[in-house]
Amino acid sequence: MTPPTGAIGFNRHPAPVASSRLTDAVAATLAIGSLSLCLVVTLTLLSIKLSMAMPFPA
Repeated sequence: MTPPTGAIGFNRHPAPVASSRLTDAVAATLAIGSLSLCLVVTLTLLSIKLSMAMPFPA
């Protein structure tokens, strides 16, 4: 049994869903977000280490 020619499946070529500019903008936003998250985590860890190294006032 052969499927009809208008059948939906994986036979057809995929249609572009988004423009390349939109894809590039999303990729840049994700890259900036991940870099800023890494910076926040690094600063948090450094401040924790610094606060642990300070002596308590008597």
